[in-house]
Amino acid sequence: MDTFRASIQGLERVDELRQKRGWSKTEDAWWGLANTSKATLKRFWRRIPIQEAAFSNICKAVGLDNWEEIVDRSLIEHSAKINSYLDDDDGWVGRSQLLTQLSAKLQGACRILILTGITGIGKTALAHRLAMQLQGDFPQVFRINFDNQENTDFINVADQLLTGWGETVTPENRKEPQQLLLWVVSQLRQNRYLLVIDSLELILEGDAETGWSNFKDRWWENFFQSLLSTNSCQSRIILTSQDLPGQLEVVGLRYPTFWYCQSLRGFTQGEQLEFFHKTGLDVSTESPAKTYLERIGAAYEGHPLALRAIAGEILNHPFNRNVIAYWKQYGHEIEQVEQIKQQPEIESAADSLKLDRYNRNLQRAVKQQIEKTFDRLAKDVPHAYLLLSFSSVYRRAVPESFYLKTLARFGLDGERQEIALDALRDRYLLEEEVINDDLLLRQHNLIRTVALSHLKNWKTKGQL
Repeated sequence: MDTFRASIQGLERVDELRQKRGWSKTEDAWWGLANTSKATLKRFWRRIPIQEAAFSNICKAVGLDNWEEIVDRSLIEHSAKINSYLDDDDGWVGRSQLLTQLSAKLQGACRILILTGITGIGKTALAHRLAMQLQGDFPQVFRINFDNQENTDFINVADQLLTGWGETVTPENRKEPQQLLLWVVSQLRQNRYLLVIDSLELILEGDAETGWSNFKDRWWENFFQSLLSTNSCQSRIILTSQDLPGQLEVVGLRYPTFWYCQSLRGFTQGEQLEFFHKTGLDVSTESPAKTYLERIGAAYEGHPLALRAIAGEILNHPFNRNVIAYWKQYGHEIEQVEQIKQQPEIESAADSLKLDRYNRNLQRAVKQQIEKTFDRLAKDVPHAYLLLSFSSVYRRAVPESFYLKTLARFGLDGERQEIALDALRDRYLLEEEVINDDLLLRQHNLIRTVALSHLKNWKTKGQL
């Protein structure tokens, strides 16, 4: 997604309209109407680039529907460039123990940290927070976001990195990928850079034969292998990815001191309430809203992106912070999740869940992102996509054998069944739990919601 900043004249126009409405730049009412975070608003006022959706929301909040007219065209980023991006994030909550643990690793020998998990689970936010916490050790922090990058081959990104670090890359240099690789690695070895690379899954492609996600450009594999195998390295790299790169995992296992993979799950109950409190909702013990917010958080398993979309809906017109009114309108969706959990039947294809789409905020922020994950899976590892859709009938955690028998009826042998299952594990579309000393598998409520809709679409079209 492109990022924009306001022109000087445009910023003055927004400020004029804001003042007419009687809003301060920091009060919660303005934050709720803009439907974006306080940190993003701070960036907007400072003319730092922000994402298109946030830019549009801010303009529309003051009545500027044609937001394109106030864009500073000199800074539109059609492709992501290397940039320093640290800024305060007032919306950060929890994960303090994990922050301490991961910071210690990066301050130690760990050269590459990869944060993994389903879309919207907070990987980018955690990478940002880590970068802020480590700024004293690594004062030069840079970011590349593949979600904004049209050309993701190693040569192009290496050129961006070196140019951003003050080096001059000639057309002749670009013809020698091995030299570029050694050049980048040398810079990382000799300087204390912190490099954050977002959305690594977008430079990967699935392998239907092995289920792995591998690099589309082999020079990426060579780069990470060179970085891990070199004798010393002053820089550190934080990666975020929905998929675990198979090649990187293999290389990393050979250098366990120099790399670490951290899988993320949603907010705990305490973190959920802290999050709602920071958005401006009342979660005090005496508040009647507290119980409803706890139930919402539990249904979404603390999924940060979903909770942010819901908080924005509650803060905005027509609910205007009225959690009880929101519950009366949408609470039946949460109650259905709770009822399903209590039912004795383990399996049902008839469950009708809409956690991803019962309002427009969720459709835009959550459903679209999860659908992209499903599309990639269907393209890269079709059998895994088939398994994910069919196994959505399981309401709770079940043994691995339940998942394998789902594929057995399609004539897949044991090896291909295992490949499909491992592909879902590597993409964090299945979660593992130990219950009564048994290892069980389950789908996150949001993933199951979307998988069920895919299964029902197939049945409607008569493809099953």
